[in-house]
Amino acid sequence: MSKLSRFLLTVLAVVLAFNAGCTLRATPTLQSMTITISAAASLTESFTEIGQLFRAVTPNVEVVFNFAGSQELAQQIIQGAVVDVFASANNKQMDLVLAEKNLPVETKTVFATNQLVVIYPRDNPANLTGLADLARSGLKLVFAGPEVPVGQYSLDFLSRAEQSGIFGPGYQQAVMNNIVSYENNVRAVLTKVGLGEADAGIVYTTDGNSAKGQVSLIEIPATLNIAAEYPILVLPDSSQAEMAQAFVDFVLSPTGQAVLKSYGFTPAR
Repeated sequence: MSKLSRFLLTVLAVVLAFNAGCTLRATPTLQSMTITISAAASLTESFTEIGQLFRAVTPNVEVVFNFAGSQELAQQIIQGAVVDVFASANNKQMDLVLAEKNLPVETKTVFATNQLVVIYPRDNPANLTGLADLARSGLKLVFAGPEVPVGQYSLDFLSRAEQSGIFGPGYQQAVMNNIVSYENNVRAVLTKVGLGEADAGIVYTTDGNSAKGQVSLIEIPATLNIAAEYPILVLPDSSQAEMAQAFVDFVLSPTGQAVLKSYGFTPAR
């Protein structure tokens, strides 16, 4: 079944369920409104689809997305950007926002998890066959910066790999010596590798899956991989707090969780 067919069937199911009495926490009104969602770049495809489904049951609501690195979004919010919902790719950036807004940690809700994967161009110019090859001298690697969630997760993976001893002593430093650039978000890593501007990079599994026509994947075993938690929050100064909460509820609903799963996330519920 094509993605369009699946989308149309899902919309029909959502509308039927809604009409049958499955209401959101905030009952939609006839008044037109806009809610702004700042979401991690790795959520681009999944949240776009969730937004379309949400609009199907709340046609009076315009959902505007701002996709970028979680660290960029957190700073925008801290500096006063008007945002109704924040969805981060890690807890660190979310906690900065919680601290700025004087909110308890219980305010955020983890809605999905993700993992890492190594990607390389389809033509595989460096002839990569496994994780050990990342330490090969002269390789050109692209990582996200350490301030970016996926960048820090990538460094955590290297630390685990070094501690495991699987790839021999010095593996972590050898890989880091091959990094030729640090990017602002995971999509920039994906783009550079897909264009052949680097021999390999590390992205989320969901991003790697979204670009299988442009890149190939090297899986990272569970013992070395990172479970990246994605928390979501309605901002306390939202002017559309009820509808913003309705969107969060929709992300956490069976429909929203099914969409996330279809893109490779592990649903939280």
